Amino acid sequence: MSQATHAAPGASLYAQRRARLAAQLGPDAVAIVPTAPERLRNRDSEFLFRFDSYFHYLSGFAEPNAWLLISSDGHTTLFCQPKDLEREIWDGIRLGPEAAPEALGIDAAFPVTELDQRLPKMLENKSTVWYPFATHQGLEGRVDTWLKAVRARVRYGALCPESQRDLCAVLDEMRLVKDAYELDVMRRAARISASGHVRAMQLCARMLRAGQDVREYHLDAELLHEFRRHGSQSPAYGSIVAAGANACVLHYRADNAPIRPGELVLIDAGCELDGYASDITRTFPANGRYTAPQRALYDLVLAAQQAAIDATRAGARFVEPHEATVKVLSQGLLDLGLLDRHKVGSVEDVIASRAYFRFYMHRTGHWLGMDVHDCGSYVEPGEVGRVSERKDPLSGELIKDRPSRILQPGMCLTIEPGLYVRPADDVAREYWNIGIRIEDDAIVTHEGCELISRDVPVNPDEIEALMRP
Repeated sequence: MSQATHAAPGASLYAQRRARLAAQLGPDAVAIVPTAPERLRNRDSEFLFRFDSYFHYLSGFAEPNAWLLISSDGHTTLFCQPKDLEREIWDGIRLGPEAAPEALGIDAAFPVTELDQRLPKMLENKSTVWYPFATHQGLEGRVDTWLKAVRARVRYGALCPESQRDLCAVLDEMRLVKDAYELDVMRRAARISASGHVRAMQLCARMLRAGQDVREYHLDAELLHEFRRHGSQSPAYGSIVAAGANACVLHYRADNAPIRPGELVLIDAGCELDGYASDITRTFPANGRYTAPQRALYDLVLAAQQAAIDATRAGARFVEPHEATVKVLSQGLLDLGLLDRHKVGSVEDVIASRAYFRFYMHRTGHWLGMDVHDCGSYVEPGEVGRVSERKDPLSGELIKDRPSRILQPGMCLTIEPGLYVRPADDVAREYWNIGIRIEDDAIVTHEGCELISRDVPVNPDEIEALMRP
């Protein structure tokens, strides 16, 4: 794949986003957006800092300890770390408030040390204050403190904001449909991640052929090496490298378990590139050859994924790919004897009773973007008031259903059916401890969807060919 570097977007892209946001705030309103806090890993060592997605989406600014204020007239103010030569020797160069306006295309910037002093005045005479609810611990308390200071000035004619609104609702809708820049980054991230999966498959087979001890962490290391080698800043999430029975644990993390010939290996891993995630899962035979039972289950999951892909298109509902997946898997479970049709009935009965749930217990996809489980409502906004109730056949819980989201071009989601077969008296032993998931990243288009992660194959014959010497 190409090693060419790509330029970061100009300040105008972020200015356009801020202008779109400002236009939705209403008159005399202000939005407060903090970045993520730095977090200690142990004692005085910190985790690698990762900015808040909302904050970065609006600013492109990657330093910690920063805040963004956007008024309904479009005026943008940044609070950031002041220049400090001594700290910069240890922690790196800071942009500083003096250089920030020109570099970031904003109107004003101040040292973050002045935040508490300046915020009350900036909230004074505003009607509404917006901030992301339930995302930053302690933020609501700080807003209350600033508003209390505003209220203390009412005798001098100051007006205190009368309403507080959740900024997530507006920003989630903005982020749900990706622009051309975002789609370009996500395509590149998917290519990098796919190359990591290919290398991990090949390494696994090569080490086993050489008679070497292969562990899950060997493949995890190959993924990390490939991600970083192509410019990714980090994995988008903790990589899952699960050998054998470990693949039946949905959120298993790469550990030190041995990988043995004859087992399947499930890798769910993706890199983050320039703030955007990829998310790919492949399940392959450790030594490069599927057994007959493995192949039977794999073919079923692949057929379910294809049904979901065919159902993913502009104008369809978000739930339709999942419904297509469940129908194919349910029929396949009956055909393979994993579900006894004399006990569970027809495929329609299996779906109605959710008898498939013991083998397939997650949804077929989720939004993808700056966060691996990206923001955005799964309910169609104009149909929120249409509610129906049903009783879950497994838990007995009363569930309120609302119309599923209508897919639009530029929305990005994963398509990831799976099957997980644990040992049980009513399950043929040949299927025990087989866990399979196949996951691709998709961009919704007018014609259907664009799969951006197929640089690593899903066809089992192609996977076997890839792993041969």
